[in-house]
Amino acid sequence: MIELSGVSKEYARAGVPTQALGPVDLSVRSQQFVSIVGPSGCGKSTLLRCVAGLMSPTEGMITIDARPVLGVPDRTIYVFQEYSRSLFPWLRLVGNVEFPLLGTMPRQAARMKALRYISLVGLGGFETHYPWELSGGMQQRAAIARALVKEPDFLLMDEPFGSVDAQTRTQLEDLLLELWSARPRTVLFVTHDIEEAIYLSDRVLIMSGRPGRFVDDVTIDLQRPRRHIDTKEDPRFAEYRRHLFSLILDTPGTRTDARC
Repeated sequence: MIELSGVSKEYARAGVPTQALGPVDLSVRSQQFVSIVGPSGCGKSTLLRCVAGLMSPTEGMITIDARPVLGVPDRTIYVFQEYSRSLFPWLRLVGNVEFPLLGTMPRQAARMKALRYISLVGLGGFETHYPWELSGGMQQRAAIARALVKEPDFLLMDEPFGSVDAQTRTQLEDLLLELWSARPRTVLFVTHDIEEAIYLSDRVLIMSGRPGRFVDDVTIDLQRPRRHIDTKEDPRFAEYRRHLFSLILDTPGTRTDARC
């Protein structure tokens, strides 16, 4: 379980303090898929980095499984939007995917596990390719394989599909749901895309403009497993979209940044 209590973050630029986030409270139960939607600069990524232990909040407390986050938590993986920067260009695909396992298990076991996850994300046959020899969508699949090969309990994803084309994005969303269904884990997923948030999530949180605060917490009661055509034709999907879109329009600072 992830818990945030009174969490805020303040930056000082040229000696002038700027409130970037909060205060916010949040509770995410085990194996729940939660998406966060809000405008650029509202603190979504800041919140995610605080949960990941990559930065410390100015005020408040973050706990994972009742343990305070004082550094990078165990069993937690962060997936960035910039997939091209997250892969080591000097390592082949299999080397990138097995990298998190090195030193934690025998080399041969790490190689076999990496090969299994490469196959799971649909990259079988590309094991010896370098990242720069792969398309953008394939690189993001590789980044997902490397994130999941450690089998984390907590997955933090910061607009992971924001830099790929629409068709690839659809494929990656289905891939993520398929892998999550096979082994549920707690997911915090940041996105600007309302439809993506609805399609993937158990809950969607709407954030206001800076300093970011939660203005609504919407439970998504759509049947799983989900498929784009069937799920998006469900009348409830349209109702959720309409409701969230109306929240975006009615919340100061969010209107121009929601992709619907």
